[in-house]
Amino acid sequence: MSTPLLSVEDLRVTFSINQGKKWPWSPANTLHAVNGVSFDLHRGKTLGIVGESGCGKSTLIRAIAGLVPPTGGTVRLDGKGVDYQNRASMQDLRRRMQMIFQDPIASLNPRMTIREIVSEPLTYFRPDMTAEQRRIATRDILDRVGIPERNFNRFPHEFSGGQCQRIGIARALVSAPQVLLCDEPVSALDVSIQAQVINLLKELQAEMELTLIFVAHDLGVVRHISDDVLVLYLGGVMEMAPAGDVVERPRHPYSQALLSAVPVPDPRIKTTPQVLNGDLPSPMALPKGCLFQSRCPKRIEACRSTRPPLKGDATAQVACLLEDA
Repeated sequence: MSTPLLSVEDLRVTFSINQGKKWPWSPANTLHAVNGVSFDLHRGKTLGIVGESGCGKSTLIRAIAGLVPPTGGTVRLDGKGVDYQNRASMQDLRRRMQMIFQDPIASLNPRMTIREIVSEPLTYFRPDMTAEQRRIATRDILDRVGIPERNFNRFPHEFSGGQCQRIGIARALVSAPQVLLCDEPVSALDVSIQAQVINLLKELQAEMELTLIFVAHDLGVVRHISDDVLVLYLGGVMEMAPAGDVVERPRHPYSQALLSAVPVPDPRIKTTPQVLNGDLPSPMALPKGCLFQSRCPKRIEACRSTRPPLKGDATAQVACLLEDA
């Protein structure tokens, strides 16, 4: 098997929280945002990451990009470990790994024109390019995402949310990265615009041989674009498998609950979402045993004390004691 382009091993992210301390001299509380996530991602493939709000999806990919400092684990890009404390290593990472954000309008500088926004990465990553070369590269990538040249001197507030997301995609791709991190890039868009943006990403992935990580809440959206799906709960991996397997034959009870909440666009088909009891536990007080045991409708007694490891083969893995029962 080929060497993965991106390899993440036992990645952890924690934050020190002073709020809620009993006394000023008491030690800070620890918030466990990402708890030992590992995966391999090969060239040209897409990994979808799903889970509830607050489960650590955005923190995970921000840690991979170096926007949030990891507190443990390793990240390898093309077989080479990423040193998040080294400036040269981080510059190389940013050149080869770019990000698309959830809010398409807020992620663009309101004081810069579209031409300036998209060409700015070239000034940093490609200082060898002339002004004319940067102009041509900017024009070409904006044309590929569907923004005509007559609009290049306009400002972000003059565009719709869908157009702003296209501009954000152009900014991310103008420096020709290898990996594109998509942090819920369609959640703020109308359903019809979501489909257009997802199809655009798939076309650009094929043209530019991109490797994607796509974060979303909706398993239906993730299935459309992903090769594999990672199900995240409270910062830990519950299941990881090919997209078709997760959608058609989910093995973990949490994956099954997420799938039951996906709407079916046919009024003749009646579906009953599986309602989980209680709220997501606090990441500052992780439950003993299985991370999902406090809300799992299928839990057994062992779930309360034993945290199941992620078990399986290179294709599909699941962290559930019911697999061994």
